[in-house]
Amino acid sequence: MRIITSLALQRRSMGFVPNELDATSWEQLEPLYENLASRSLHDVNQLEMMIQDESELREWVSEAGSRLYVSMTCSTDDEEKKSAYLDFVENVEPKLSAIGDRLNRLIMESPAVNELDSEKYEVMIRDIRADIEIFREENIPLSTELTKLGQQYEEICGSMMVTFEGEERTMQQMGKFLQVTNRETRENAWKSVWERRMKDADKIDDLYEQMLTIRHQIALNAGFENFRDYAFVAKHRFDYTPSDCEDFHLAAEEVCVPLGRILDKERKELLDVDSLRPWDLGVDVHGRPPLKPFENVDEMVDGTSRMFHKVSNELGIMFDSLRDGKSLDLDSRKGKAPGGYQISFDKIRRPFIFMNATGLQRDLETMVHEAGHAFHAMYSSELELIDHRDPPIEYAEVASMSMELLVHPHLDEFYSKIDADRARRSHLEGIVGLLPWIATIDAFQHWVHTNPGHSRNDRTEVWRDLRSRFGANVEWDGIEGMRDVGWHRQLHLFTYPFYYIEYGIAQLGALQVWLQSLDSIERALENYAHSMKLGGSKPLPDLFGAAELEFSFDPITVQRLIDAVQLKLSELPA
Repeated sequence: MRIITSLALQRRSMGFVPNELDATSWEQLEPLYENLASRSLHDVNQLEMMIQDESELREWVSEAGSRLYVSMTCSTDDEEKKSAYLDFVENVEPKLSAIGDRLNRLIMESPAVNELDSEKYEVMIRDIRADIEIFREENIPLSTELTKLGQQYEEICGSMMVTFEGEERTMQQMGKFLQVTNRETRENAWKSVWERRMKDADKIDDLYEQMLTIRHQIALNAGFENFRDYAFVAKHRFDYTPSDCEDFHLAAEEVCVPLGRILDKERKELLDVDSLRPWDLGVDVHGRPPLKPFENVDEMVDGTSRMFHKVSNELGIMFDSLRDGKSLDLDSRKGKAPGGYQISFDKIRRPFIFMNATGLQRDLETMVHEAGHAFHAMYSSELELIDHRDPPIEYAEVASMSMELLVHPHLDEFYSKIDADRARRSHLEGIVGLLPWIATIDAFQHWVHTNPGHSRNDRTEVWRDLRSRFGANVEWDGIEGMRDVGWHRQLHLFTYPFYYIEYGIAQLGALQVWLQSLDSIERALENYAHSMKLGGSKPLPDLFGAAELEFSFDPITVQRLIDAVQLKLSELPA
């Protein structure tokens, strides 16, 4: 791991932005942005200086916004924190959008733009051109409204509690009851969760429909027929198309679904049940108690540290650096937003990890996953420009998903040999199921955003068809209403539209890293580190290439990788 030198830190402290800046205040930000907008950009040195200073200022703004978001998601029931976040969203972010477009246009209008180092600035200039193409001032308040609606969704989900077995519990804490061997307990737990979700189903549907209307208007304002086509440009998807996504859907259907249904049949037979129900999918088929890798978050962090040190001492040291009291919020509690994420504090160039751990194997996988994102951020931290440190999501998820697989040989830090094999098998079977789920969510997004004005019933029918196409062989008799709102729990649909196919593309990359590691862990780690240090400075196929990975997600590629997963599953006890 490279360390930022004291000289580099000194240069940064003597930069364009004053150390006392409050980056949540537009009154303090505006003079700095006007300084940038008023500069002469006639020669390449002036242009590069402006780009560097704008990047430095954006680091401050990004970190300020990230800290407000972290604070809000850690305590969704804290009105002061919520108000501070919404104030930034409503009063700062719209002005940042407008001034960002001004600066983009000044860069592209500079006579020196063609003199910039093409290798260094290729991706940045490409992205700026796309951002200029889609920017419309009338979309700024619409984007603000979407952010506020997304916060409402997180607040609704964060407030969901279930009283079960005499104790009030979060949705995340209920997960462990879906793994107990008593079928009646599992059923009661599952129904308790979904009965609670159903209470807010209409409210969530209403929120989503508001979002769909706004997103469609944003697309129309920018000259697109629908939000899907707009989103592909906004997300800088230059290296694949909606048609490629459909190829991925087909690959998941043709390769993963048949294998998944074989596994479902085996599960049904081993559980000795007449039909699989939703509460049967997480329990051990041999009646063993749920995997419990840790009792509390301290145990999880200690074990994860030891595990990463075994993968490589470098990764272990990087992970240990997060144990500073400021970079981790891991426990599940009332009022905390659901899910998990890693976010970068761009000014200090430090990652932060958020999750809701309750003692399950999936929590351990989440910990390792988010640590992979943190490693990515640390590997790319020395890149000068914030744009260069920001990787495309399709490769950012390679960083995280690879880690989930690279720790497989070292799960004995948490488990006995038998339980470590159970955990490995569970993860690999999860991959077989994950790719069809990704296809489900992505196909759903494609449909809802290319069919504006559809009814709630139309949307429900499409969701049912997709679940039939990609889902497990599960019997939904008597609980069809709960199946029909299953998509409500997928946060990405609400707060990050068209962010999900990336997981599928990245999973295929991660499987390739894993296969490399089976041949040579040293080569796999070297390729991993090399590609991660590039951040987002290269096009997506080049990032895959830097790690010796194939950027492809057609049925042939998927078949080859899933065959490897199936082979490994055949070597592990059921």
